[in-house]
Amino acid sequence: MKKPDYMILVCNSYRVAGDAQGACNKQGAASLVQYIVEECSDRGIDAVVTTTACLSVCSQGPIIVVQPNNYWYGGVDEGRIDEILDALEEGKAVDEYLIT
Repeated sequence: MKKPDYMILVCNSYRVAGDAQGACNKQGAASLVQYIVEECSDRGIDAVVTTTACLSVCSQGPIIVVQPNNYWYGGVDEGRIDEILDALEEGKAVDEYLIT
């Protein structure tokens, strides 16, 4: 099995009990997963996209993390995803959306 170039993690606020109920989920993080998958496919970006448990930066959600770059992005919506993927194709980060 070939490992993908990127793993994109989308916080979906899962808690210990398994329920998605936190800030990222309430702000539409679940709907971002399909959008990211489709955009990566359209662009030819070799990435696996998956949801996570709470990443504990709720005040800055929705959160996505791009690995192996370890880019943590906050306040993500479809428009920001487009910019993030544009930058990823160029081997860069979108500094203004990074959580520092």
